[in-house]
Amino acid sequence: MDAKEFREFGKAAVDFVADYLENIRDDEVLPSVEPGYLLDLLPKEMPEQPESWKEVLGDINRVIKPGLTHWQSPNMHAYYPTSTSYPSIVGEMLASGFGIIGFSWICSPACTELEVVVMDWLAKFLKLPEHFQHASEGPGGGVIQGSASEAVLVAVLAAREQAVVSYKESHPELSESEIRGRLVAYSSDQSNSCIEKAGVLAAMPIRLLPAGEDFVLRGETLKTAIEEDVAAGRIPVICIATLGTTGTCAYDDIESLSTVCEEHKVWLHVDAAYAGGGFALEEYSELRKGLDRVDSLNFNLHKFMLVNFDCSAMWLRDANKVVDSFNVDRIYLKHKHQGQSQIPDFRHWQIPLGRRFRALKVWITFRTLGAEGLRNHVRKHIELAKQFEDLVVKDSRFEIVAPRALGLVCFRPKGDNEITSQLLHRIMERKKIYMVKAEHAGRQFLRFVVCGMDAKPEDIDFAWTEIESQLTALLEEQSLAARKAGNVADLTQHFQIHLTTDNVEKSQ
Repeated sequence: MDAKEFREFGKAAVDFVADYLENIRDDEVLPSVEPGYLLDLLPKEMPEQPESWKEVLGDINRVIKPGLTHWQSPNMHAYYPTSTSYPSIVGEMLASGFGIIGFSWICSPACTELEVVVMDWLAKFLKLPEHFQHASEGPGGGVIQGSASEAVLVAVLAAREQAVVSYKESHPELSESEIRGRLVAYSSDQSNSCIEKAGVLAAMPIRLLPAGEDFVLRGETLKTAIEEDVAAGRIPVICIATLGTTGTCAYDDIESLSTVCEEHKVWLHVDAAYAGGGFALEEYSELRKGLDRVDSLNFNLHKFMLVNFDCSAMWLRDANKVVDSFNVDRIYLKHKHQGQSQIPDFRHWQIPLGRRFRALKVWITFRTLGAEGLRNHVRKHIELAKQFEDLVVKDSRFEIVAPRALGLVCFRPKGDNEITSQLLHRIMERKKIYMVKAEHAGRQFLRFVVCGMDAKPEDIDFAWTEIESQLTALLEEQSLAARKAGNVADLTQHFQIHLTTDNVEKSQ
């Protein structure tokens, strides 16, 4: 493919994507395919000869699109938003065109320095403590990771290595393996699965502590767990708190957790993958309480900032602790400018060596939308969630399970868990909207999240009509089945009575 053909293919692909996103409401949010559908549609080996890009683009429409779950659809209400925008798509395309691997400053100075700029922009926009900025005098700063999973793993690994070094200094009689065998970490039983996975990858058990009835983890619970572990000879390392838990978007009590962590010299990381978007709104300033005391935190730009996946911001109070834990230098990684300025080599801040030019799509998105546009986007999600919550409250057949949090409403039809399961099953079979279940204290409920690239009030009305009409149909079916079962029971009782009477007469 030469430049001329690339221009043709690229323009056609842009038109394809624009048409797809502009008309996404016309597609059912869930695909109607069975596992293995694509394996039967594609050849078993790559083509021996080149094929036309027009054939390829035609097959994307023919065989790929039917197998998509449409995450940018306004009828997507599962998990959390993974938003994109036209500026972000352009930024992704340009970064792919440059094709750089920015593991060090010399590999592309613009890649490193633009990331420093946009991470400081974002820290100011979210009103984070000043020490998280590269521009501050301290050793803190921000870095773009791929996902919250990577950010959490980086924090867990760095905290582990710092704890090993520190404990070895104070207890020289213990071997390194003995120390590592005693390490323990903490989080809430409401936290994301990536936190538990980080413990597996770090070979360090993570105790999932019970949240309160309001789904919140507090310092008192953590303090009890740490004291138990210390008494048993274990070494507390890190607590991963959550602002915006996966199930209900609950907010852990960061201030009380900070007090306990400071007392026991435990690293405190905050996973604010979704709720971090609320930091930018003054009406949600409560969410920022205690952040000046945490060691690290992460926020997914691909959830609220209209930057497409993958793009997770991570801030460190003392980046040297991560660099010291991950630093591996080889002669081919060195360059004459390293160590001559405050510009970091981000390869020391992450798991992989290579880095994508993610900062470019962030920069383009922030410039074309502006701070006001980003705040308006977050507020729109909140208003649409309020609209849905009002509809739930007005229908006496439903109940709210947890307080509405940003763009998430947790609700359920009144009754046992079977009704909730059957309702979701009906909705999933129809494929008009997409939601998922969650469970707490044995009670199942539905999560309705405002997602999609451009959700509107009429999309909320559409979703509610689908939900309440399917509950109506379900309850009518159950009522009819109950009546039928009741009639059969009455008839059976009638025959039993007459059969007993016949037997009595015969015996006489």
